Amino acid sequence: MRKEVVFTENAPAPIGPYSQGVIAEGRLLFVSGQIPIDPETGELVEGPIEKQADRAIRNLLEIVKAAGGSAENVVKVTAYLRNIKDYTRFNEVYERYFSTSKPARAVVEVSNLPKGVAVEIEAIAAL
Repeated sequence: MRKEVVFTENAPAPIGPYSQGVIAEGRLLFVSGQIPIDPETGELVEGPIEKQADRAIRNLLEIVKAAGGSAENVVKVTAYLRNIKDYTRFNEVYERYFSTSKPARAVVEVSNLPKGVAVEIEAIAAL
């Protein structure tokens, strides 16, 4: 299997032993879970779910962009929320980025996320 690691300065550097993204066989991009870290400052973006979701999605799409794609290329998204009651508010932000190209998606409530954030989002894109 041929794989290529994707890295961009426009998204936070990994905080563990993983890649921002990996392209498998030259076609599928697997984007690691992104949390709301500002790539310019390295600081956690705190605040309401809308603010955190916006930063996490922008981080994810910067990695897709670095691999030569856009939101249109995203085919599957998994979002992890610390509180499922944030689902509607998360959707309002999500829809701004995926309004025309609606990938398959799952949203899962979890008990905790890295650095105590409210949201983490990962994706698969077809390039």
